[in-house]
Amino acid sequence: MGEIHTDTDRKTQLKSFDDSKSGVKGLVDSGATKIPAIFLHNQLKIQENSADNQLTIPTVDLKGLDKDEAVRSEIIQKVKEASESWGFFQIVNHGIPQSVMDGVIDGVRKFHEQDVEVKKEFYTRDFTKTFVYHSNFDLYSGPAANWRDTIFCIMAPQQPDPEVLPPVCRDILIEYSNHVKELGLTLFELLSEALGLESNRLTEMACAEGLLLIGNYYPACPEPELTLGSSNHTDSGFLTVLIQDQISGLQVLHDNQWVDVPPLPGALVVNIADLLQLITNDKFKSVNHRVLARNVGPRISIASFFRTHFREGIASRVYGPIKELITEENPPIYRETTIKEYLTRYYNKGLDGTSALSPFKIA
Repeated sequence: MGEIHTDTDRKTQLKSFDDSKSGVKGLVDSGATKIPAIFLHNQLKIQENSADNQLTIPTVDLKGLDKDEAVRSEIIQKVKEASESWGFFQIVNHGIPQSVMDGVIDGVRKFHEQDVEVKKEFYTRDFTKTFVYHSNFDLYSGPAANWRDTIFCIMAPQQPDPEVLPPVCRDILIEYSNHVKELGLTLFELLSEALGLESNRLTEMACAEGLLLIGNYYPACPEPELTLGSSNHTDSGFLTVLIQDQISGLQVLHDNQWVDVPPLPGALVVNIADLLQLITNDKFKSVNHRVLARNVGPRISIASFFRTHFREGIASRVYGPIKELITEENPPIYRETTIKEYLTRYYNKGLDGTSALSPFKIA
């Protein structure tokens, strides 16, 4: 694709890549030994705040959660501390069978590695569709493209018609998402209690109502130091539950240092997302994170976003700081907003490292 000399060149190259409908994997399969210019990231930004290998995100063991009140209190305290200081934690003994976790990673891999002509039928930038295959949702708005391809599936509030899902991963996406929905109810209970609220407070606010599954495929990159698998960003929605395979790359920004989140067998990564930061009035933190490009791969991850999507009625629901958390000493930091207004801002902004919450702050 060569160097980019003008904005017109860039737009032409972006459109050419998009029109191929074969994604980053298509570039790799064609034998690319150099990355196209549209994937070049600012080298200083990749290298700044280099990783601190002495730090690690907290791990919370959910074993005994419903059997022992003292154990439950201890778990809630750990979730509270992790949500306030890190915005990220790993969970073990979460109840999702290893066979289902392995199965969904395999299912996402199989979708991305099937014949390109079959995949092309699902390629679209219409994000109101139930199932979408694409590369870089912010391809035309982000500062540089990321080295990954993605499938995206709306699994709740309405479970999709199975016929809409690709046969190669249909059953496992449904099975895995059903497990994640159950886990989400437990996590929102813990988070509610960690805020000093009734255990059903966040589910009553419909935080667990919507579920969006995002299956990322990060092919091996010939020049990993020049690009990223996923740019510096925070997540949309209330909460994200992530499963990653055994190839590392995820990093979290903590105290202005990038911290590696190495895969822990059997664990899931949980992180606070923007809307939970907004409704907790900054008590819980939605933290910046990114994925490095690697010269090995593919790396597979599945992120489950607890949030509703662009749907009438649901999208117009209003969210603001929870009234019980507001005091004279702790006044509201954010104005109220709708899911639609927030998501429109997030999608238009792209993954540029800035917070999508900034426009909603009360001056």
